[in-house]
Amino acid sequence: MTAHMPNRGRRTVRIRPSRLARLFAPVAHAMLDRIDRGLAAGAIEATLPDGTARRLGGHADGPVAIVRLANWRALWKLASGGSAGWYEAWAAGDWSSPDPVPLFDLFMRNRVPLGRVARAGALTKQLRRLGHWLRRNTPARARANIAYHYDLGNDFYRPWLDAGMTYSSAMFPTPGMTLEAAQDAKLAAVLARTGVGPGDTVLEIGCGWGSFAEIAARVGVSVHGITLSTEQRDYAEARAAAAGLTNARFTITDYRDVAGTYDAVASIEMVEAVGREYWPAYLHAVAAALKPGGRAAIQLITIDDAIFDAYAGNVDFIQAYVFPGGMLVSEREFRALAAANGLAWRDRVGFGLDYAETLRMWRERFDEAAREGRLPPDFDRGFMDLWRYYLMYCEGGFRGGGIDVVQVTLVKDAA
Repeated sequence: MTAHMPNRGRRTVRIRPSRLARLFAPVAHAMLDRIDRGLAAGAIEATLPDGTARRLGGHADGPVAIVRLANWRALWKLASGGSAGWYEAWAAGDWSSPDPVPLFDLFMRNRVPLGRVARAGALTKQLRRLGHWLRRNTPARARANIAYHYDLGNDFYRPWLDAGMTYSSAMFPTPGMTLEAAQDAKLAAVLARTGVGPGDTVLEIGCGWGSFAEIAARVGVSVHGITLSTEQRDYAEARAAAAGLTNARFTITDYRDVAGTYDAVASIEMVEAVGREYWPAYLHAVAAALKPGGRAAIQLITIDDAIFDAYAGNVDFIQAYVFPGGMLVSEREFRALAAANGLAWRDRVGFGLDYAETLRMWRERFDEAAREGRLPPDFDRGFMDLWRYYLMYCEGGFRGGGIDVVQVTLVKDAA
């Protein structure tokens, strides 16, 4: 765990309402009018800074969000900073909600009619894009980006992930499943897609804490898991050793540096950390690692192609505060790049609402761990609030349908 990380939640400073904020009020009302027109489904019950109430939307059934604007600065930050600015306003106390998930659901559910309401203004956008570009996943920078998110420490993740330490969407084929059972169902589905059996070899790109490697190794598959996180590598090695699995090994390796070929590849929610600029390199690495006719089981998070260009032209809250260098995937573009690398797209399954349920469970566990003092004590309140907001933001996005989690099998040409 590195010393700078607990300060991440302290990126904003609350200031007193200013004359500028009051002058912004007419502009804020115009912005509320735009939001009202753009909410084709669902509604926002808003309390304005002067204490008056206003209902936005309500044109068709959908979620209803309760929002209190403490001052007009909240909408100024939304207009100038997009989703990152909206988080900054929340952290500063400029707006609040008893449950922000429906609000995030609404903004994603109405993504097309709302248009650019939640996108950053021109100047802020350019400054944030410059910062994002400086943190892109070059071979020299990728390890630092992964460490920023994953090397927060196993003691941070352990209290709120499932017992198997799986940090990706579970699958709930049966209602009421526990998180552990749903994660096992997801891992089994990925293994089945690879088509491997005893004696075969699998490369796992982005091995996490070793949950997939363990289930594959237990059925006689030889697994090489790669990661750029030392915390994950050390945990996965200890896990395999404790289980007596000599057919699972883990290395600190960039996917661009993989050598050799394998019967199959597995990669579970790793491509979102790659960045659009490096999707061709990622898919080239997958194809190069596969034997002819081999299969790659990929789980990835996608964003609606209807809004991808607008999303890609901005820097959202997650990219700015949680996952530097990351980007959700355009399925249309990614599939075309897979084909260009001789990888046929097979058996796509989307299960975005399962991810919403996974995130809800994670947040409940996170909150319980925080109440009981089971999270590392050197993370401050601002950092904990940032992560709670992150889990709610993602849950709302999946419930709103604009982002999806997908499993797909990529089959390499046999020739």
